[in-house]
Amino acid sequence: MVDKTIMCPNCKNNLTIQGQPGEKIYITCPKCDTKGKFTFPGKTSYETTDDSYALKIEGLTKTFNGFKAVDNISFSVKKGEIFGFLGPNGAGKTTTIKSILGLLRVDSGNIKINGYDIKKNEIEAKRSIGYLPERVAFYDNLTPIQTLNFFCELQGADKSIIRGLLNDVGLSDALDRKVGGFSKGMLQLLGIAQTMIGKTPVYILDEPMGGLDPRWVKVVRDRIINLNEQGATIMFSSHILSEVQTLCDKVVIINKGKIIAKDTVENLNKHLKIRPRLEITIDGLNGKIPEIIKKIDGIESIDIKNDVLFITCDSVARINIISEIKDKGFEVKDIKTIEPSLEEAFMKLIFKDDEVK
Repeated sequence: MVDKTIMCPNCKNNLTIQGQPGEKIYITCPKCDTKGKFTFPGKTSYETTDDSYALKIEGLTKTFNGFKAVDNISFSVKKGEIFGFLGPNGAGKTTTIKSILGLLRVDSGNIKINGYDIKKNEIEAKRSIGYLPERVAFYDNLTPIQTLNFFCELQGADKSIIRGLLNDVGLSDALDRKVGGFSKGMLQLLGIAQTMIGKTPVYILDEPMGGLDPRWVKVVRDRIINLNEQGATIMFSSHILSEVQTLCDKVVIINKGKIIAKDTVENLNKHLKIRPRLEITIDGLNGKIPEIIKKIDGIESIDIKNDVLFITCDSVARINIISEIKDKGFEVKDIKTIEPSLEEAFMKLIFKDDEVK
């Protein structure tokens, strides 16, 4: 058993948690009710054989008219993980997802889904997956209940689950409305309900939060967490990087058809040497940076807005800054340490990769 003290990213409250190396737990901050998860560092007790992977992609390449949309990429997703698949527009995310699903014929590469080879065991592999496309489409003249009835019949699933699925995604007030009158967000929620038919072991979600307002983003987030708690593996792409950071055990970042990073968010930040940022509120600065702070060694960057200083620095400089401010008699109203975000790692990697190419 491992003890770990962590900080709530919202209210900065310190929490002490316990778990086994490699164990993933879900946490609710008792002070502000912010929800998140934490994976204890260290190896899990099982070996990473093929049986340990929900998805295993090796040497995947797909070309369109001589253009390599996906160029010899390899990655794997362990069973029980929530896995983020990221990249800018046109990076090859959707092509990769459609290739995994067998919707595109690839030039080369091997794909296994829940242990099944997509070429040799196509039916078993596809039965293992619940898939949400980036753009969902349904028959306009059907209601949500009729729509899910249709998909239950296709899959041979129990229709008694339908009302529960619609309630889970927040569509219980629209059961008798025609889908043709739905907003983009409501269609997305219906797509998520349809994806959950059959309780598959693996879910691949292409931009599941696209077009949703914050209220419905939370609904989708909670459904992803719930599916994962029931043992499902989830791979999803998203441009909402804060959600990826909150939910995902690991991420892969793809750019121009090639993988440029794959690791945990924490390890990406360490590898890129992205440092935490200090936010210090001092009465009376009025947009002027104190000279004593400019002279402290170890500061990478410093900026100011009104009475708030934004300082990126190493740990030694952080101590010196706080000490100097107090010694010079400045009245500090607030000090916050902002941990590096996935967005910072993503932007640094993409810009670095574009410069190389």
